[in-house]
Amino acid sequence: MLTLLKNLECYTPRFIGKNDILVCGTKIERIGPSLNFSDAGLVQTEDCDGLCAFPAFIDQHVHIIGGGGEQGFASRLPEIRLDEIVSAGVATVVGLLGADSCTRSLEGLFAKAKSLEAQGLTTYLYTGSYAVPPVTFTGSVDRDLVLIDKVIGVGEIAISDHRSSHCGPELLLRTASQAHLGGLLGGKAGVVHLHMGDGRQGLKPLLRLLEDSELPKDEFVPTHVNRNERLFRQALEYCRGGGRIDLTSGETAGISVPDALRRILSEGVDPANVTVSSDANGSNPGGGINRAATLLEDIVRSVVDRKLSPEIVFSLVTENVAKLLKLYPKKGSLQLGSDADILLMDRKYRIRKLFGSGKLLKKF
Repeated sequence: MLTLLKNLECYTPRFIGKNDILVCGTKIERIGPSLNFSDAGLVQTEDCDGLCAFPAFIDQHVHIIGGGGEQGFASRLPEIRLDEIVSAGVATVVGLLGADSCTRSLEGLFAKAKSLEAQGLTTYLYTGSYAVPPVTFTGSVDRDLVLIDKVIGVGEIAISDHRSSHCGPELLLRTASQAHLGGLLGGKAGVVHLHMGDGRQGLKPLLRLLEDSELPKDEFVPTHVNRNERLFRQALEYCRGGGRIDLTSGETAGISVPDALRRILSEGVDPANVTVSSDANGSNPGGGINRAATLLEDIVRSVVDRKLSPEIVFSLVTENVAKLLKLYPKKGSLQLGSDADILLMDRKYRIRKLFGSGKLLKKF
């Protein structure tokens, strides 16, 4: 039950130098330099000299039972496989429905989440889909948040998209209000995860909602905001005003994550309000399927090619996401008492091992 990882260059995601990490069961029991034990027979020791330790990634936007279908039945995309997730350095995922809540269901989403959990991942869900009013387990968003352990928010609700419900502001506000109340009653984040399309209005529906309500801005997470230049400029201003934004990895038609991060930092926007997710197994507007692997690829490119700080870049898929989802410091950090979700990489940022809640998920 005790595993000692020695001689690691540790990022919490802030760099704290060379340390050892003692894992007891599912948790980090100790972290510090030169940890030793008189009874070595109780501890499995691994010398990790030359490796760096980061918190395992949290991917808050994954179509775990597949997305797509907007071009007919032949365009439906498959369920995601465990290996696709862990190969991207991810130990925690949030599953969601997209445009299709007709042939895909929340019950199927829940079953897939439980399957991935049985294989070692930590899994959560958003209730709802693109549509408003949203599909739910219990009849309302707030009841889902209170009564269904895995549900931590509602989404991805589509706005500024031809596939959205084109609902009035009152209905969208009612849904967001239920998420807020359900989050309070259930002790959860109550996130309103918003799919941003290519529509002319961009973030305006969200800005109007916030102006006409008392709801806290930090519960709203517009995603795909790097899909085009106009929307990204809006997102920068929204983030500069204290809002949170989520970038989508693997973007080729709009602004790539490495380029978006460079602009965010150069324009003085607080990166603490920025996260990155993969949209894995969702449909790509240019055709094909979004890959979980792009999350890792874009994070590494941001550090290696754009020379951005690994402390800042890795926080976008660890600490920032955990705080947004109210999972911190259980998730998204390497510290005493955190879940032992540990990503071991070499100095070229290639994954060597991934632990989820103390269990070795993959060795590379």
